[in-house]
Amino acid sequence: MGKKSRAKNRSTATVDIPTGEVGPRQPCPCGSGRRYKACHGSADGPPPAYARRPFEGMPGECDLIALRELVPSATAPLTLAGDHADRSVVLTTLNPGAAPALVRADGTIWLGLQVQHAYGDPSRDLAAVLLRALGAEPGSAVGLTAAPAGDAPRLQDLLDQDTLDVEVHEGFGWWVADMEDPDGSLAAALEQADAAATPTLRLTEVEAAYWTDVGSKEHLRWVMPHDEEVLLDALARLHAAGRTSLVEGSRLVGMFRAHGVLAPVWDLEVGTGAEALEAPASAFAAALDEALATTAALTAEERAARSGLANRQLTIR
Repeated sequence: MGKKSRAKNRSTATVDIPTGEVGPRQPCPCGSGRRYKACHGSADGPPPAYARRPFEGMPGECDLIALRELVPSATAPLTLAGDHADRSVVLTTLNPGAAPALVRADGTIWLGLQVQHAYGDPSRDLAAVLLRALGAEPGSAVGLTAAPAGDAPRLQDLLDQDTLDVEVHEGFGWWVADMEDPDGSLAAALEQADAAATPTLRLTEVEAAYWTDVGSKEHLRWVMPHDEEVLLDALARLHAAGRTSLVEGSRLVGMFRAHGVLAPVWDLEVGTGAEALEAPASAFAAALDEALATTAALTAEERAARSGLANRQLTIR
């Protein structure tokens, strides 16, 4: 990653929210996931380390957010810059024991995304864990007990790659693929972990779109990189025109807000599957690009559609 993009990510976002437009107990519009009174409505302002879009500029930003918030089991190799370029590092959704990082017997580092750290900037947290893991002995589990310094490097600063190659796994068998299990204890732990993992597949025709089967229903959850306000306008235009259905029986039901971006969610009929979504998702992406490029004011019908979509948002980070 070039120096320009690294520098871009060193600052935290500021948000201008007019006084009186947000109730104190409502979610803060900045997207932090905190109530307004504890964030931008606080007399002290938002927490100093908070970054509204912490992974911006990182290759595969939307996929990384999906792995952190939506996908049960997946991995992606990372390529480090500088003196640590020869170290093998794998980004994981979840490590055994929910460890922030594990240093394997061969020195490979598993860097976990789904962890309990909440110091305001998950990219800086991940970088701090990774740096500690680089100096740890094989067999070590590494985590944080305090927030990194505000000027500490972020994950983007440590990488030298242009893409994020995600591999979604059916379960957590990759945890123990290179380990023996003479007493069956690992198999028992895996069985429990696998039971909690909903079947998930990544679409191949578009970026950061994940189909999942939750039993009673199927969903498509698609993390998108566009500015929230512009994306809402574009989705409203398509929704008002009846163009947000992907396949028969599908319905755009709302969206998640996570780490500064939106992830629209479609309900799907049971039995739809991921393959049936590939071509429709690609066509929808093209239609969305056209809508994103449209600058005309929204019509009354489109404004109503936008309001409905905005009211069906759930902030998860």
